[in-house]
Amino acid sequence: MQTVRPPPRLFGILARDAPVVAVLRRGPSNWAHIGRWDVQASTYQGGSWLRGTLYPQRCDVSPDGRYLAAMALVPRADWAPGPTYVAVSRLPWLTALAAWGTQGTWSRGAHFAAVGEWGMTAAEHGDAEPLRSRHGLVATGTAETYAVERRGGWVEAPGTPPRSPTDMWDERRADQIVMTKPAPYGDAVLSVSGGQAAFRSGPQSGWAAPTYALNGDPLPDVQWADWAHDGRLLVATTHGELQVRAGTEVTCVVDLAPLEPDPQPPPTEATRW
Repeated sequence: MQTVRPPPRLFGILARDAPVVAVLRRGPSNWAHIGRWDVQASTYQGGSWLRGTLYPQRCDVSPDGRYLAAMALVPRADWAPGPTYVAVSRLPWLTALAAWGTQGTWSRGAHFAAVGEWGMTAAEHGDAEPLRSRHGLVATGTAETYAVERRGGWVEAPGTPPRSPTDMWDERRADQIVMTKPAPYGDAVLSVSGGQAAFRSGPQSGWAAPTYALNGDPLPDVQWADWAHDGRLLVATTHGELQVRAGTEVTCVVDLAPLEPDPQPPPTEATRW
C-alpha cells in the first residue's frame, strides 16, 4: 500500500515595502524549500532545497523583498559558521552571501533593520559590507512568540494573558495568545492563535495547531495568512496551496503540495549581492 504523504507546512514572511512574500515550505520532514511569491504579478519562483531545518520565526525578509535572513540547522555542514547559523541570501535562494555561526539552536536568528543599524560581528563566511549600504541587520536578542508577526504589525488582542517575568522563552502562555492585524483598508481584522503558530518549529504534538479567523469567523483550511499591502487576503491552505482571496473569490492559486526535493545548483545571480 502506498503511503500518503502529509501536506507541507507553509509559512510566509511579507516584505515591508514590496508585494513579495518569502515562502518557507517544510516537507518531507527533513527537507525545507524556499519560494518567492510576487503577489502583485501573481508569480511564484521556487528556489533552494535544504536538507536540514529552517526556523521560520527566526527568519526575516528585507523590506524590498530582495534578501532572506535565515536561521538554519544542517547537522553535517562543514564550513566556518558550523551546523547552526544565520545566513543572508538572495530570495528565493539559500546561497549564503554572508553567514554567522550561532550558539546552537537556542539562538534567536537575525532580522533586518533601518540602514545604519548593525548588530552583527564580522561574517564568518562571505562579506556583509555590500548589505550594510542597503539595509541594517541585527541579531534578535529577545525570545518571544510570533516574532515575525510582531515585526509585521500584528499585536496581542485585548485579554491575552501577559508574559510572566520568569518565562524566559515566552512558552508558558503560547497556546493562550491571540494576535490580531487589521486590514490596510476597511474594517476587517485577521486573528491567529495556537502554540504551533507562535513558534513554527520544534515538536508539533505539544502545541495547538494554528487557528486563523477573519472578523471572528474561523478560516478552517488556513495554516498561514496575512494582508497584502493592497488589502487582499493572502493565505496558505492546510492542503498546501498559496491563495489570494478577495471576499469569497480566490483570484490566485499556487499549489505547492506536489513538490518533491530537487536540489539544484543556484543561478549566477544568487552568488552576488
